[in-house]
Amino acid sequence: MKKIVLAYSGGLDTSIILKWLQENYKAEVIAYTSDIGQEMDKKKIIRNAKKLGVKKIIIENLKNVFVKEYVFPMIRSHAVYEGVYLLGTSIARPLIAKRQIAIAKKFNAFAVSHGATGKGNDQIRFELGYAFFGGKKIRTIAPWREWKLQSRTDLINYAKKKQIPIPKDKKGASPFSVDDNIFHTSTEGKVLENPKNSAPEIIFQRTVAPEKAPNKRTKVKITFRNSDPVAVNGKKLNPERLLEKLNILAGKNAVGRVDLVENRFIGIKSRGVYETPGGTVLYIAHRAIESVTLDKETAHAKERIMPEYAELVYNGYWFSKKRINLQKIIDKRRNQVSGEVVLSLYKGNVTILSRRTKNKAYSMKKVSFEENKTFDKIKIEKFIKHHSKQLNKV
Repeated sequence: MKKIVLAYSGGLDTSIILKWLQENYKAEVIAYTSDIGQEMDKKKIIRNAKKLGVKKIIIENLKNVFVKEYVFPMIRSHAVYEGVYLLGTSIARPLIAKRQIAIAKKFNAFAVSHGATGKGNDQIRFELGYAFFGGKKIRTIAPWREWKLQSRTDLINYAKKKQIPIPKDKKGASPFSVDDNIFHTSTEGKVLENPKNSAPEIIFQRTVAPEKAPNKRTKVKITFRNSDPVAVNGKKLNPERLLEKLNILAGKNAVGRVDLVENRFIGIKSRGVYETPGGTVLYIAHRAIESVTLDKETAHAKERIMPEYAELVYNGYWFSKKRINLQKIIDKRRNQVSGEVVLSLYKGNVTILSRRTKNKAYSMKKVSFEENKTFDKIKIEKFIKHHSKQLNKV
């Protein structure tokens, strides 16, 4: 019997897709779940898949790999899409796609499938990963572009017809569209589709409201080695545990909320509410440690690269030669980026308190307001005169 590997979450959409694949392709569906730190009930996933007749269920723990090989390189790049989005959903898809193809090859599946909608970016991110690792040998099935179900209402009606359980939110209504991993949580749909509506507090899962955060600041020290974080408050942690620790500390202090109307790769605008507590702290801390360890030319080169890098990640080009080459440029001086940054977390704000490094890129003698021999007044005058002449040439 032919086989299909489905990226399966155990939720409504992928349960419906699983049933649809069985009926329309007469194939055995292998339910594959990547554990990248999302809120998940493994027993429920297995139970739901078995109810639909699935014999092969694979749940793979990829949290540490995800943080170390995907999140950390992106943090080193300071990638931010359209000024505010830290790319939490975008960065997760390439790894899932890579592993899905590996599973498909292992079990001789003829196709892979995903639950991304026909209007979103994720279909592109998944399928670019499939194309990179699977080539033309493994087929991609995108149900949202094939079936006759055109809306969430159609989907729910299909679920009722096939007796697939429909989850409810805390108020009893069908839930928002939520995607989460160890790095972030995104929430879309329902009242959020109209940008004039404020995001209801009920949607936030990992950050408290600023007004409910502690009235006393939380101090956090992050230690960096070769441009990656290795310890929090003096305690060495592996990538997974480190990010989990920062998520807790930042979430309690209302850090990491973003409400964004973004320009999707396919050309439409969409609104999402994102929570990236630990990632926000890491992003700010990393910029702080680089400010005292990198020279001006290197730092400015990274700033010029960042928008292109961020767009490549957003568009699903993680495995592209262009992104990889940009990463090499970004990481060229990473061996210089070591030290400690102390930050204050307070009611949604992150403030840098101090930076420490053995790197000599920052010179107290040169910047001191006290008289010193390193300051050459004549050179400064010549510098200003030179650039005064350049004004009319630029």
